[in-house]
Amino acid sequence: MGLNVYLSGEIHTDWRDQIIEGAQGLDITFNAPVTDHGASDDCGVDILGEEPNKFWHDNKGAKINAIRTRKGIADADVVVVRFGDKYKQWNAAFDAGCASALGKSLIILQPPEHDHALKEVDAAALAVARTPEQVVQVLRYVLTGTLPA
Repeated sequence: MGLNVYLSGEIHTDWRDQIIEGAQGLDITFNAPVTDHGASDDCGVDILGEEPNKFWHDNKGAKINAIRTRKGIADADVVVVRFGDKYKQWNAAFDAGCASALGKSLIILQPPEHDHALKEVDAAALAVARTPEQVVQVLRYVLTGTLPA
């Protein structure tokens, strides 16, 4: 049994790399949004043309990014959503809600100081992890039934 895992959420740290590296040897395919912040912000206007109003600039980009995000979440067996320390990640909360609505197995990765703010998101999750290594341990257990050494 293999897993298709979508890694959603904050893009300012290397948490995705830590999970992918830690999961080496497991039958997992990872997918993620575009994590190049500039490309993600400007894809709409770079592809479809300039917008003088920042709202429409962002709207074009958000819609193009949503094509990738919707496909990634729809195809996933497990969705991992990371809420980091920098910025309020409204997009991460939206992705968690979409994954939950689609009945996807949801793992939330967040620091303890976000517990109260994310209580509804956490209630929808099947696991709330504090570190990328804990996410890897959950995935390893799901695939192999083995506990951490």
